Amino acid sequence: MKETKDPLEYDDEEAIAFIRNQVPQEMKSKLSDDDCYLLLDTIYDYYEKKGYLKDDDDMVEIDIDDLSKYVYQNTRKDNIDLTVEEVGFFVDAEISYCDSLGIFDD
Repeated sequence: MKETKDPLEYDDEEAIAFIRNQVPQEMKSKLSDDDCYLLLDTIYDYYEKKGYLKDDDDMVEIDIDDLSKYVYQNTRKDNIDLTVEEVGFFVDAEISYCDSLGIFDD
């Protein structure tokens, strides 16, 4: 049985290492650690705005397309040169990291 970690145990460095292992090879060289931290911050911002970080028992249903769109729009502001598809890979990998911790499990 998989042990579920507390969401407070989310570790940015572990998340970035996990994400780097998930994204396509050509993306790995495009993303600096600073870029990855900015992307993670943008994802956290989205989660916060949607109320996903509240400590309650409500089921969380993340609209991956909406999240990816939000992150992509912010990459433009932060001058991170990623395509829509690449942002999607990053978002999918971050969601997979959260799943590996059991953060969004019910």
